Amino acid sequence: MSGKNFHGLKEQAEGATKDAANTLGQATQDAVNQIADASQKAIDKAAKTVQDGVEKATGQASEAMAGLGKKCGFKK
Repeated sequence: MSGKNFHGLKEQAEGATKDAANTLGQATQDAVNQIADASQKAIDKAAKTVQDGVEKATGQASEAMAGLGKKCGFKK
């Protein structure tokens, strides 16, 4: 094999290696982005659930205190 052909094959191999590395890097970045997005959605859902629970508990506590106040004669 002549040196010219070997040099051409070497350049092709290097190009293919760089392309493969870029593809792998992009796939890894895409996977990280998907995981981050899914994590953020899970966190948002959990926060909403907690917020709804706190609001419900606050409403129930307020109603209970109002009922207690009426029983004690503080409110009419």
